[in-house]
Amino acid sequence: MLSSPGLITPFAEWCAAIIEVIGVGVITLVSVHGISVAVWRLIRKDGFEEVVGETRQRLGKGILMGLEFLIAADIIHTVAVELSLESITVLSIVVLVRTFLSFTLEAELTGKWPWQQAKSSDQGFS
Repeated sequence: MLSSPGLITPFAEWCAAIIEVIGVGVITLVSVHGISVAVWRLIRKDGFEEVVGETRQRLGKGILMGLEFLIAADIIHTVAVELSLESITVLSIVVLVRTFLSFTLEAELTGKWPWQQAKSSDQGFS
């Protein structure tokens, strides 16, 4: 029965740890794959600027996905395992920093802020 605090805390810790590992794994795998593809393309003498641009896009998307997993793990850990004013304050700061990173990475990858993309895509349906 999961309603007992004695069972929820270890379960939540495991869930948070698994999701954290997934986040780190996503960033690691995308990085290794992106660098491998870039090296292969440079060996084939593809254009340097094109390879660098595509590699930055691939790495940026992987980091964004990994950050989403890491934020989810932090939320689970704070809410289900260590709910205190101090842990909520730390979580808030971590989420703000990671959200800022996500926004700046998104802007770097697309050339627009996330809310600008929503406006431009909505205009096509008017």
